[in-house]
Amino acid sequence: MKIIFLGTPDFAVASLQALLEHGKQVVAVVTAPDKPAGRGMKLQQSAVKKYAVEKNIPVLQPEKLKSPEFLDELRSYHADVQVVVAFRMLPEVVWNMPPLGTINVHASLLPNYRGAAPINWAIINGEKETGVTTFKLQHEIDTGHILLQSTVGITEQDTAGTLHDKLMTAGAALIVDTLDQVEKGHVAEKPQIVLHDYKHAPKLFTETCLIDWNHTTEHVYNFIRGLSPYPAAFTIVNDKKMKLFLCSKIIDTHQLQPGTLLSDNKQSIRFACTDGFIEVNELQLEGKTRMKTDDFLRGNKIV
Repeated sequence: MKIIFLGTPDFAVASLQALLEHGKQVVAVVTAPDKPAGRGMKLQQSAVKKYAVEKNIPVLQPEKLKSPEFLDELRSYHADVQVVVAFRMLPEVVWNMPPLGTINVHASLLPNYRGAAPINWAIINGEKETGVTTFKLQHEIDTGHILLQSTVGITEQDTAGTLHDKLMTAGAALIVDTLDQVEKGHVAEKPQIVLHDYKHAPKLFTETCLIDWNHTTEHVYNFIRGLSPYPAAFTIVNDKKMKLFLCSKIIDTHQLQPGTLLSDNKQSIRFACTDGFIEVNELQLEGKTRMKTDDFLRGNKIV
């Protein structure tokens, strides 16, 4: 079975690597064009491109997915199926090209958490489990027929970063299983059944990440870890943005206004919530590097 793989970041590399390690025939990779980045604005290759070049797989980097030149090149590989992991939206002319269709790996248990940020929102909403889904692409995003699913637990200590890595590994295993079953003709396509209370995973913006301390400690704790390490929840301290990465929660009654900052200016920074406190363990004040709280307080007086 000839496979074309479409993906860009590290999350996608794990799936590509798993396909190759299980003997799948990846005939070409489609990834984002090289982009200038860093202080020198040098052209940077995507993680998927770096891996594909290392494995001598042809790489396609179209600026426009509907360009005749790109479509002709894509057709020339005569792929049986396409696999998409963390790539941009595809036009129908692309996803409908191979005879077995295009299979996407999504980092949630669809139909819950359709959208751009499923990992973040699962933690923000306090879920105890999530997972990965393989499904067939169709017109509307994340709505295609489900092929396989795999569940992944979320611990109290998980952040978006640690959960990303768990789902990356689970997704890589699931796409291999999915293609094994597609090749044997064993996989059944199941339409997504959407209930009225299903949960969304919309794109995150800067304003989404501002902490509202007028919530329970549990709510704020989930919000901070659901945005850590990126894009990072933040609050305003002395007119500067302070990003919070790692924290712990303290349930305690108090009479303080939510958002009140308490610090011994040595080891501890905490903020009041409605029913307790968030103890900050790692932070980044605007204009400074990310550091642990005690290291930060050695050189900065906060109150």
